[in-house]
Amino acid sequence: MYAIFKAVNVRYEFVAFGTRCAPQPGRLVLDVGRDQAPGVLDHHFPEAENECAASLVVKHPELVLDHLRPAGRPADAFGPITIVTHVLPDFDALAAVFLSLRLLETGQVDEGMRRLAAYTRTVDASLLPPTIDLAATPYAVLRALFAGVKKPLDEINADRIVEGLRFMKMLHARAAEGGDILEDRTLFSGIDRYEQAVRKVEGDNAWYQGDAHHARKIMLSLPKTEGNGRILVDGLIVVDAHSFLLKEWARRDRDGSPLGRGFSFVYSNYQGLRHSLGVDPAAGVNLRGLAEVLNELEAWKAAAMKKQDPLRWYGGECPFFNYRLVVSPHEGTRLSFEEIAGAVMRFGAVAASTA
Repeated sequence: MYAIFKAVNVRYEFVAFGTRCAPQPGRLVLDVGRDQAPGVLDHHFPEAENECAASLVVKHPELVLDHLRPAGRPADAFGPITIVTHVLPDFDALAAVFLSLRLLETGQVDEGMRRLAAYTRTVDASLLPPTIDLAATPYAVLRALFAGVKKPLDEINADRIVEGLRFMKMLHARAAEGGDILEDRTLFSGIDRYEQAVRKVEGDNAWYQGDAHHARKIMLSLPKTEGNGRILVDGLIVVDAHSFLLKEWARRDRDGSPLGRGFSFVYSNYQGLRHSLGVDPAAGVNLRGLAEVLNELEAWKAAAMKKQDPLRWYGGECPFFNYRLVVSPHEGTRLSFEEIAGAVMRFGAVAASTA
């Protein structure tokens, strides 16, 4: 394992999304666990703060330090620790791991950590400005580094920790110097794997164009985030998407969207497995109630198949996501793509549809 914090002896465990974890001595749970307590920092539950995992580490360093370094002992005064996060750790999970290790080593939050946490909160909330050059922002470049990797899951998880910590160390150093980490291509200059990732981001737009050409374009009337009523938005339904930045390109696609505002709703699945449905925060709409509709369909399907384990969709039930996304169960779904798409269109009272 690539070590950037030599004073901290760490092992890693990876659990399914949505796993509930109780605090345990010598263990730090990040971006999973469904709790906010000493040793567990997650935001995927209704009572959570309006923060991502990385920003929780910076906002509440005591939940890390007091749990793993009682009485302010130095980082080399305790035995090995275990960091638990979800499978396929993403930008937020990796930033939270880095920030926690930095905190354990130094015992304090520095300005570079604050700026990295703030950036992570922006990307995890899908709030990157639509005018930003995706190939110049760390979020998209890290996605490119991970996209298309075909290895056993255990190897992918381990590799993401190695690459992710290296990447976060670079971002923290730039942020600590006062440099821009929102949009700056010079961040990646002279490092071959990063320059290749930048080119991969640029090439991904062509993959998006192909996905959009074959996609189903719809209009949905979705609930307003604030107040009553609904707003008409453009939606895109993509089977087996090839673009790894699909939703980012779709939200910028003013020319391809019927209303000319970009596709505020995107539903895609990947290799027939994970189904993801989400809305652009800037659109002022949410998907509150859609997960319940899909869960009812799952229960009906399970009963028809004489199965005892109705699967549960995640509906973004936390202040940070505020019902802006719906994700299929980690175990998979018994619903077909068309059943899910049909539920979406009924939920959104579709006004118009084109192939």
